[in-house]
Amino acid sequence: MTFRRVPSLATLGALLVAAALAGCSSPASRFYTLSPTDDTARATAAPSAGNAQWLIELAPVDVPPQVAKAQLVVQTDANQVRVLEQERWASMPGDEIRRALSGDLTQQLGTIDVYGSPHPEGVPVYRVSVNVQRFESWPGSHALIDAVWSVRALDSQTVLTCRSVLNEKVGDGYDALVIGHRQAVEALSQSIASGVRALAAAPANGAKAGARAKPAPGVACPQMAADGG
Repeated sequence: MTFRRVPSLATLGALLVAAALAGCSSPASRFYTLSPTDDTARATAAPSAGNAQWLIELAPVDVPPQVAKAQLVVQTDANQVRVLEQERWASMPGDEIRRALSGDLTQQLGTIDVYGSPHPEGVPVYRVSVNVQRFESWPGSHALIDAVWSVRALDSQTVLTCRSVLNEKVGDGYDALVIGHRQAVEALSQSIASGVRALAAAPANGAKAGARAKPAPGVACPQMAADGG
């Protein structure tokens, strides 16, 4: 005669709890970045500080508080947003924008970003500040960045302040939305790079370091900054 072992009620209960927990587990999070994918090639091509025509200091980037979080925040209409728990930035949005801008600017200007680092004397330094006033994500529609930025020559204290509004159309999906923001950041970097070049070409006004900043005479904002690219 054969006897079958019947699971105890405790065992059955444990199995049911395990199955329930497995069914309720959260889906895996996806992480996105705005940084270029060719950072290695860019680093190889970057000049040393001693060989650069000028240097830049890109300060931390300010973003609106409502999007300054790890999760992607998307617009559902003009008055409502949705926070996506499973769609996340690899780092905080301000850091993502700053790193992408730094990579773009150093490549376009043939220089290095010396923010927070000592740098040699005798090389002009341009301090770049960016204040993102709107960072909007509209799935299946567009990605928008509205930023006020400035470039200041530390030796002469001349400053150029401009505004760029970048609106990139995107397709369906969050990957497309992030790509749209990446394209907007790249367009923003092109405007800032043009501003650095224009300020570098302007005649020095002879001001001493530490003096009050003053507008750069005869230097206008790049057209892309005015019309949003």
